[in-house]
Amino acid sequence: MDVARRRGAHATLATVAVLASALALSSAATAAPGKPGEPRYSAGAAGAGDPYFPLAGNGGIDVQHYDLDLRYTPPAPAPAPLEGRLTAVATIDLTATQDLDQFNLDLRGLTATSVTVDGKPASFTQPGALAVERPEGSTPQPNELVITPRPKLKEGRTAEVVIEYGGTTKQPVDIEGVPYGWVTTRDGAMVASEPEGSATWFPVSDHPTDKATFTFDVTVPEGLVAVANGDLTGDTTTGGWTTWSWDAPDLMAPYLATATVGNFELAEYTTEAGVPIIDAVDRDIAGTNRTTTVATLALTGEMMKFFEHVYGEYPFIAYGSIVDDDSLGYALETQTRSLFSRRATEGTAAHELAHSWVGNAVSPERWADIWLNEGWATYSEWLWAEHRGGATAQAAFETVMEIPADDEFWDVVVADPGPTGLFLAAIYDRGAATIHALRVKIGDKAFFELTHEWVDRHDDATATTADFEALAEEISGQDLDAFFAAWLHTPEKPTDW
Repeated sequence: MDVARRRGAHATLATVAVLASALALSSAATAAPGKPGEPRYSAGAAGAGDPYFPLAGNGGIDVQHYDLDLRYTPPAPAPAPLEGRLTAVATIDLTATQDLDQFNLDLRGLTATSVTVDGKPASFTQPGALAVERPEGSTPQPNELVITPRPKLKEGRTAEVVIEYGGTTKQPVDIEGVPYGWVTTRDGAMVASEPEGSATWFPVSDHPTDKATFTFDVTVPEGLVAVANGDLTGDTTTGGWTTWSWDAPDLMAPYLATATVGNFELAEYTTEAGVPIIDAVDRDIAGTNRTTTVATLALTGEMMKFFEHVYGEYPFIAYGSIVDDDSLGYALETQTRSLFSRRATEGTAAHELAHSWVGNAVSPERWADIWLNEGWATYSEWLWAEHRGGATAQAAFETVMEIPADDEFWDVVVADPGPTGLFLAAIYDRGAATIHALRVKIGDKAFFELTHEWVDRHDDATATTADFEALAEEISGQDLDAFFAAWLHTPEKPTDW
């Protein structure tokens, strides 16, 4: 994500862990002993255990695939309320990772009307009392869809869960009060869900550790275009509605999914390396924003070739960009189809494309590890600028190090910034400076071996800061404890490492 180093209003988090624990305990209380020799069934945990977002993700299940059939009506023209209407069916293939008599999915702001498990009706609830706190003035919403399958699910069993759901869409906000998830726009929707906003538009195990494949059928009024991840497999128009079908066969963290709707013009081509590109640019973008966007997107093939030298072969089936005229105020590396507000600029485009390797192929195991996404993507911007004849990575590093030691920039613990610190400038710029300092310390040979091995070893999975530190020591043969303590784990400016 490129957020123009956003800073948002902080929410109170004191009750979050308590609420999550209460929900988990209430679920666990439903466990009943089995007969001798038979499995003991219990409820899956309400969350994946991430300290920053206790109710994000779910225990007891491993999702393999989401098939999302969405029908969306955008808002009427102004001055009508900025509210859309979404009706949908989610078909979810999952595996029980324990003996389950109950499991959860994340769903917020929309209402489930029917649930089946392997074709049999399942009882379900959406408890409204236990919700993660949001900024003052926002409306608390249930975060969990609690499903009781009949029969119960034995560990290792696969199941097909079909959920009919829908509701009014608005502009949900994250923990800092910034719009995210399914953000309703006047002509459609911008869909950007980092860190746990996917639950605002489909039932999901909304944590990076539960990656899955996706297919999408998005039906919108004729004349609008729905752009999702992966390959475009078809579009069909009937009775004033067009269904856009997309297939994303690469494993993907849920926050990277998108189904953005707008007045887009599609451009399709293939890079010299054979990667299919689909760009979607809002027809309403004009003037310098359009000129800049067109020039930037023309660099995609060259950028991809450059980053393949840094990280290895491009890891996904396709790529492209979505440039929407409505502004979220940030860009996001939605997998295979990066999302931009208003215009795409060269530095931001390099940042988002680099996330294909660092953030998407290798995702954070906990949200505390977000610097592994943003530090690397920012450093990739530095490398690209140097490649293009601009400022060198060393010069960019020196600019960061010119920030005075008493500046609040250095007050952040990069490897543990807290849930409202995920997108602070220090995560991006101090993260990138950490990477450059590491390069200087271990030398280019070891450094670029590290960039490739990091992706190779953790592709299609998640990793932690500890994993990165261990790999850097393994490849360099150096003891880097003091280095990482200074750069990642201490809230002050590094001076001697």
